[in-house]
Amino acid sequence: MMEPVHRVNGTQTQALEGAIKPDYPKIFYIGGLLLAAFLCIPFYTSLSAVILFVVLTFTTMLFGHSIGMHRMMIHRSFTTSKPIARLLIYIGVIVGMASTYRILYIHDIRDWAQRFPQCHDFFSHRKSYLQDLSWQLFARFEFKSLPEFYIEAELKNDAWIRHMDKYFYLHQCAFAYVLYAAGGMDWLTWGLLVRIPFCIIMHWTVTYFCHNEGQRDWVVRNADVQASNLQHLGWLTFGECWHNNHHAFPESARIGLYAGQHDMAWNIISYMHKLGMVHTVRLPRAEHLQDDLLKAT
Repeated sequence: MMEPVHRVNGTQTQALEGAIKPDYPKIFYIGGLLLAAFLCIPFYTSLSAVILFVVLTFTTMLFGHSIGMHRMMIHRSFTTSKPIARLLIYIGVIVGMASTYRILYIHDIRDWAQRFPQCHDFFSHRKSYLQDLSWQLFARFEFKSLPEFYIEAELKNDAWIRHMDKYFYLHQCAFAYVLYAAGGMDWLTWGLLVRIPFCIIMHWTVTYFCHNEGQRDWVVRNADVQASNLQHLGWLTFGECWHNNHHAFPESARIGLYAGQHDMAWNIISYMHKLGMVHTVRLPRAEHLQDDLLKAT
């Protein structure tokens, strides 16, 4: 059987009990970036800036979020050397979604809530797309009884990860300065002001549709939220769209498990493993440990 979400201890908490509240730091950060982007785009747009936007979006989301933050740091599905791990985490920070410990919390609380027999719409993504997106961008869920959240010592005591968490916003400012120095306001506009909100919105868009009705091979027993696989989007989402597979086997570094399920992040992890750059690569657990799963009909 799959191990539970081990960072969350919510035995005295129900995933239904609580209320949606405005999240003012998120409103200021994401709303401010969106406003600045809309104001700057008409005046600071060039071909080189748009190319930079495409390249940075692709590389940071692939190496920083999908490989570094999600599969390595959150799910511990492979290990690597300290320099490589810290580079991947830094790239993940530059994506701009959230700081290191904050992204652990957001991810694990959502996964924990979804595995209850009933969970709140804030975590299940059942409301309309625009309603859900507005919640994810500008609101937070305030539990009636807050579940305890633990970060394992390996991550909590890592000075680099603590630094990335504490100075998350300063790292965005430093990267903004680099972009401005290299390409002026055009590069700053498209390399940061446009890119960060775009990455956040696209991430939650994939999350939204992955948690609604769609193709499924697996059902997680007693879980309110059953994820779906989004067909034909593996190349665009680096393999993250095979979310039904991921709910069934969150321990696996490979998410695109079956023929035709393209998983670019897994291809890179596999290649790095062959080169000796990553180790202890985890795959779906054995069949006798799958008693929490049912085959979808």
